[in-house]
Amino acid sequence: MPNAFSHLTNPQNLSLSFTPRSHSHTRSTSFTHIDSAYITRTNQSLAMFRSWFSLIILLLFLLNVAVHCKTLKRDVKALNEIKASLGWRVVYAWVGDDPCGDGDLPAWSGVTCSTQGDYRVVTELEVYAVSIVGPFPTAVTNLLDLTRLDLHNNKLTGPIPPQIGRLKRLRILNLRWNKLQDVIPPEIGELKRLTHLYLSFNSFKGEIPRELANLPDLQYLHLHQNRFIGRIPPELGSLQKLRHLDVGDNHLVGTIRELIRVEGCFPALRNLYLNNNYLTGGIPAQLANVTNLEILHLSYNKMSGIVPPGLARIPKLTYLYLDHNQFSGRIPDAFYKHPYLKELYIEGNAFKPGVNPIGIHKVLELADSDMLF
Repeated sequence: MPNAFSHLTNPQNLSLSFTPRSHSHTRSTSFTHIDSAYITRTNQSLAMFRSWFSLIILLLFLLNVAVHCKTLKRDVKALNEIKASLGWRVVYAWVGDDPCGDGDLPAWSGVTCSTQGDYRVVTELEVYAVSIVGPFPTAVTNLLDLTRLDLHNNKLTGPIPPQIGRLKRLRILNLRWNKLQDVIPPEIGELKRLTHLYLSFNSFKGEIPRELANLPDLQYLHLHQNRFIGRIPPELGSLQKLRHLDVGDNHLVGTIRELIRVEGCFPALRNLYLNNNYLTGGIPAQLANVTNLEILHLSYNKMSGIVPPGLARIPKLTYLYLDHNQFSGRIPDAFYKHPYLKELYIEGNAFKPGVNPIGIHKVLELADSDMLF
């Protein structure tokens, strides 16, 4: 039986109506604007968070790879062979099974590694001034990813092995101040990336190998204080990047004219050390075409003739050593007016009276930093 309220419980009979006030519409619009701005900022924050999170994950992955990847077995074997041959001074410093470091143990002293794919490889080996005695460690030539090999100031003996040519990535080879002997192997000309070669203060003999002219990136060539004989290969003049050539204190013969006979030779050469040899002949006028020269060291040879005036046209010539030769005549006035010339050594020659030196006479010695860079 229907009652007075039955029409309200029937959905078909339920009818509601609501007319909002004008300020309610404004508030709704404002809330919609605020919500939209909030959502935009939230999305930006989430995007930034995702970017940072991805970066952190990547860094953790790379760190995990660096920590857990193993050193290439070839390099581990080579360094252990070197360790066995170099004596207690190296053995004391090289601790652990992995030369590149393992867990809490750091990399072996003087060993630098880098990651290549799933492995670590040895890229630099610097073991110098620790009085290593014995032959050159041939196992070094199995470290095929080496870019720097520095064994200077030790007591290494014997020859450089021909296997040195295997180190195709080598850029710096420093063996100075040892007791190495025999000839420089021609295979050294296979090190196409070499930029610095230091073989000074050893007992190398024979002729300077022409194969050195096959090193297109070579910038510094130090061969002084050895026992080289013969002539300086004129092919070295083709090295477009060579800045420093030092073959002083050897037993070399020949003339400078032979060395610079090729037009356009030595385009980048700044320092030329030919002192303390047995060079003869005069200073050719063509030497003025080596326009980047800053140091010209000709002391203690058997050179003769006059000093060509054109030499004073080398724009940045700073040090000129002519002492203890057989030069004669006068020094052209242009040298005394040269804006860069600081030192001119002339004693021990046959110059006419009244020829004066320039600067304070002292032995010019380059620091290690000058040699390496």
